[in-house]
Amino acid sequence: MRAVIALGGNAMTGPDGTATSEDQRLAVTAAMAAVADLVADGAELVLTHGNGPQVGNLLVKNELAAHLVPPMPLDWCVAQTQATIGMLMLNALDLALAERRAVPRPAVVVTRTLVGRDDPGFAHPTKPIGRYLPEPQARRLAAHGEVWESRGQRGWRRMVASPEPLEIMDAPAVRTLLDAGFVVVCAGGGGVPVVRGADGELRGVPAVIDKDLAAAVLARAVGAELLVIATDVDQAVRDFGTPSATPIGRVTPSELRAIAAEGHFASGSMGPKVEATIRFVEEGGHRAAITSLERIGAAARGEAGTVVQRS
Repeated sequence: MRAVIALGGNAMTGPDGTATSEDQRLAVTAAMAAVADLVADGAELVLTHGNGPQVGNLLVKNELAAHLVPPMPLDWCVAQTQATIGMLMLNALDLALAERRAVPRPAVVVTRTLVGRDDPGFAHPTKPIGRYLPEPQARRLAAHGEVWESRGQRGWRRMVASPEPLEIMDAPAVRTLLDAGFVVVCAGGGGVPVVRGADGELRGVPAVIDKDLAAAVLARAVGAELLVIATDVDQAVRDFGTPSATPIGRVTPSELRAIAAEGHFASGSMGPKVEATIRFVEEGGHRAAITSLERIGAAARGEAGTVVQRS
């Protein structure tokens, strides 16, 4: 079985969302134990991951040190966090696989994701990133070309585009490593967003790609049969947060799309996860699942979580 596992932010930070180096190391170590169990059972795995807190920390450093060193552009921040988190995952997975006497070795690919130059997201940035700032500070940064928006009492926040992922540019390298027996970590944070210029050159852009939608594109590109999106809940829920909340188990893509159309999934959290699983199965994938990190093994077997599969 070849599978893509998309790890949510809860697998990269402490239980309370803290992102100190030690919090991140411990969280990644725990996550890789669950991943190693799948590898020991014979799965060929590609791992991708979120990077929101890590990019947020880099943006704060940009702001505080701008008078001393030039700020790094957003696409550079995504690339840097891919490498940093990838290193943590390599170390933890090496150990976990050795403990299980599993043969595969892990590898990390810093990955670019192609987006459209004319994607409407660039005209209307909707993705909040970084910390909240008072209005005067936000307006000073906006004067340098950034888009900032009032978010109520908490302050102002930077907004960036969240364009649709079109192609995982480094998927051929990922497939080569998979075929050679590696567990591959790639496309962290949805990938480094790039556009193709009129001259054919790829250039980074200030955007954040949804990592779950990118995972669906990645899974198709590497020939995966299975996509598992690991998050902090056991499964998607209809009427979440209400007395009539109902967990969603096995479902077809069309059934899940109909539930989504009723407005049951928030656009900033469960919505992209649901959309990613639907797209993957609609476009030829065998099965997709949404579940908690602790249940990814059972979800891979179709025994836990919200399981999306054609009837």
